[in-house]
Amino acid sequence: MKHPGMFQFICLLALLIYNVHSFNGNQDSIPTGKLLVLTVATQETDGFSRFMQSANYFNYTVKVLGMGEEWKGGDVGRSIGGGQKVRLLKEAMEDLSDQEDLVVLFVDSYDVVLAGAPEELLRKFQQANHRVVFAAEGLIWPDKRLAEKYPSVRSGKRYLNSGGLIGYAPYVGRIVKQWDLHDNDDDQLFYTKLYVDPQQRVNLNMTLDHKCQIFQNLNGAIDEVMLKFGTERVRVRNTMYDTLPVVVHGNINTKIYLNYLANYVPNAWNYEQGCRSCDQNMVDLSLANEFPRVTVGVFIEQPVPFVPEFFQRLLDLDYPKDKLSIFIHNNEVYHEKHIQRFWEEHRNTFASFKVVGPEENLSEGEARNMGMDSCRKDAQCDYYFSIDADVQLTNKQTLKILIEQNKKIIGPLVTRHGKLWSNFWGALSLDGYYARSEDYIDIVQGKRVGVWNIPFMAHIYLVKGTVLRTEMKERNYFVLEKLDPDMALCRNARELTRQREKDSPSPESFHMLRPPKGIFMYITNRHEFGRLISTANYNITHRNSDLWQIFENPVDWKAKYIHPDYVKIFTENRLEQPCTDVFWFPVFSDKACDELVDEMENFGSWSGGKHEDRRISGGYESVPTDDIHMKQVNYEKEWLHFIREFIAPVTLKVFSGYYTKAYAIMNFVVKYTPERQAYLRPHHDSSTFTINIALNSKGTDFQGGGCRFHRYNCSIESPRKGWSFMHPGRLTHLHEGLPTTNGTRYIAVSFIDP
Repeated sequence: MKHPGMFQFICLLALLIYNVHSFNGNQDSIPTGKLLVLTVATQETDGFSRFMQSANYFNYTVKVLGMGEEWKGGDVGRSIGGGQKVRLLKEAMEDLSDQEDLVVLFVDSYDVVLAGAPEELLRKFQQANHRVVFAAEGLIWPDKRLAEKYPSVRSGKRYLNSGGLIGYAPYVGRIVKQWDLHDNDDDQLFYTKLYVDPQQRVNLNMTLDHKCQIFQNLNGAIDEVMLKFGTERVRVRNTMYDTLPVVVHGNINTKIYLNYLANYVPNAWNYEQGCRSCDQNMVDLSLANEFPRVTVGVFIEQPVPFVPEFFQRLLDLDYPKDKLSIFIHNNEVYHEKHIQRFWEEHRNTFASFKVVGPEENLSEGEARNMGMDSCRKDAQCDYYFSIDADVQLTNKQTLKILIEQNKKIIGPLVTRHGKLWSNFWGALSLDGYYARSEDYIDIVQGKRVGVWNIPFMAHIYLVKGTVLRTEMKERNYFVLEKLDPDMALCRNARELTRQREKDSPSPESFHMLRPPKGIFMYITNRHEFGRLISTANYNITHRNSDLWQIFENPVDWKAKYIHPDYVKIFTENRLEQPCTDVFWFPVFSDKACDELVDEMENFGSWSGGKHEDRRISGGYESVPTDDIHMKQVNYEKEWLHFIREFIAPVTLKVFSGYYTKAYAIMNFVVKYTPERQAYLRPHHDSSTFTINIALNSKGTDFQGGGCRFHRYNCSIESPRKGWSFMHPGRLTHLHEGLPTTNGTRYIAVSFIDP
């Protein structure tokens, strides 16, 4: 032909005449019974199960091709391949091609979610007015040289994507009948070459879904889509073309974004009804004959505050201890004393107890592999529960709740107090690190409650033992390139496996690559579970370093060091007035008292009760005590914060109308002994008001002691450990310290608002 362009013009003209002839405004709709969905899946992965759930929700008729067959189609997520899908479709169409009124929808399954009903799909197919419609995308793959052969489009996406096609059975059959390549050849290249051939395009009456009426491929189009919430269903809306695609395909590197969308689409969660899928496939432990066996992996990879409290909360979990096996990796010498105490007291409480200490010199990745492997190699291990020591579990039902959700990998949401920092990421950046998903803040703050498919989790999670022995049977999950162990685990779980059935790296073994594992990881915020401890600025040079955590971890500091009845001061008026304007209330826990005394005794430089005192302005103390100042043990800043947080509210309650500055120059611990200083002569304090906290117990630690207020001839001779006196300092409350006759008495004193 002398003019090649003339042939293309004739083909396009014929196609236009056909379309005009075939269009009929009164065209009958295609019955849904004439629609068959075909998909390929060689294994029942999490992605496949999700696809089937969406198909079942809309009552699609689905036929799965290749289930149980060895995958030889290559690593389609990273290179060419996928020909096995065409071969399987070709075989299936041999029995379907003669059904002229049958419409076939062929889609991927591992990375596809159906978002609309069959009626909508068929209506949009009819409106396309072609016998076959392929999905479209804005990026060309795999041969960019074919771009110039594509017909130009005035608006919409120009290039074919093989992840989805819909057409009448005879036409689909004619297309795949031409396949004569290998399973690891590229399916998209095959379809593309047919489509860019003008004669084939006309003869097979093919077009592309240029404006995403039917198919939404996410690759290169994430910025175009958003969630559209409805009362019954959630849709994916293409904002560029204002369309609601029926098939959503997370192709290439957009699978994580598809996971995010599928947390809502089609009916997983909406604003009106919340989580509609959270109770699917759950197990009820109350109906089980016996509880599953769980290996608990505990990891202390750095100095962590409140480790004894962590172990106590682990012990408090409402779960049979004979079903728990404990594996502890400790990489910090400072915590050996805590682990030793826990082991001595509870080693026989659990089914087994193993500790791997810093002397083993394991890397974090090696240690985590060892912990997970302890469950993997034990056929009786039903679950592996990994928890880092910076997680404080306050929900005793946590383990039961996670097991009942019946996921392969699931963790409870834990957050850092007062911050958006949590143990999961809702999205990943292009380089695989943190990115904030649109719903992250709402999930962390509990405004959206459910079970969420997420790309990254750390600190605490539960893994099924069967999964460890099958899909995750490789034993080096926590070591990968330059990633930290948690990132390595998550990447290994969610992405394709690069391991070959054979160790040979030869090209001949390429077709042996396994299909994607695609193990979904979930976080649940359906309950309050606990919190993350901040390990930043944790100074372990003190004997009782947790005392200094009042700023970094205020909630845990309060839980450990504030008297359990303190809150009753405000809820039940739990305070006493033993003398006029002398108020007595609980403030410190026994642990706070003991550790504060221990710090002072460890410091050891008691003043001796001398009048000469270089620590104070002027260097002279008229009424000296045998004491150590908070400044001397570098605790002044923390102590003043304690006064602001826990003393000032009581001041406002008992001295109505007085608003304290909550500031004190003199803050110290006094030591009374018969041998050094047994009492203190009558005096006024240099303060607006004074607090005096008993740090040990009369009758147990000392005899005698107490305080006498002269003006009211009132004595308090039975101070309670952890309780504080609060009384005016100047003018009205001349007082003296009564003699300590035996043992050692400790009190903490502050002259507030001097």
